[in-house]
Amino acid sequence: MRYIFSFLVLMSCLAFRLNVEKPTHLNRTGEDQIEWMSIEQAEEACKKKPKKIFIDVYTDWCGWCKKMDKTTFADPTVVKYVKEEFYAVKMDAEDQNNIIFKNKVFKFNPQQKANELAILFLNGEMSYPTTVYLDEKLNVIKSMGGYLDARQFNMILHYFGQNAYKKKKSLEDFKKDFKEEI
Repeated sequence: MRYIFSFLVLMSCLAFRLNVEKPTHLNRTGEDQIEWMSIEQAEEACKKKPKKIFIDVYTDWCGWCKKMDKTTFADPTVVKYVKEEFYAVKMDAEDQNNIIFKNKVFKFNPQQKANELAILFLNGEMSYPTTVYLDEKLNVIKSMGGYLDARQFNMILHYFGQNAYKKKKSLEDFKKDFKEEI
């Protein structure tokens, strides 16, 4: 009887732990959440309705990446602006599956422990999290490494979303004039 009770307690703990640790950031959808896509899905969507793309390049072991998921990417103001102006992509830099982008196959590079597309987007500077911004024609505008809180990220989204970068306005100058919504 004691063994059965111990077994049941152990199984309950394991079931609870598995339920708590399920990754949710790739499949979250709804009014109050960013609708994440793969890069292939975003490329297809861009053909039908051109929009800029931002790519969250992360790894499963990155603590700051997880913090951005829970805070920055959950902020209602950020979610709203992303849905209006961008396609949002989650890219696991260490994904070992082939990724097709612009009709080219990108494979996992075991020496760098990263997918070739992540290496390309990050210019070989493998730092996480990194946010990559693409224009409507799928060209890289900018790659920016590091954790960003909701205010910082929202301002940067507007910088690219409003095409301030095309007007040769620096991010610092844009920041001075930006009216925060958060």
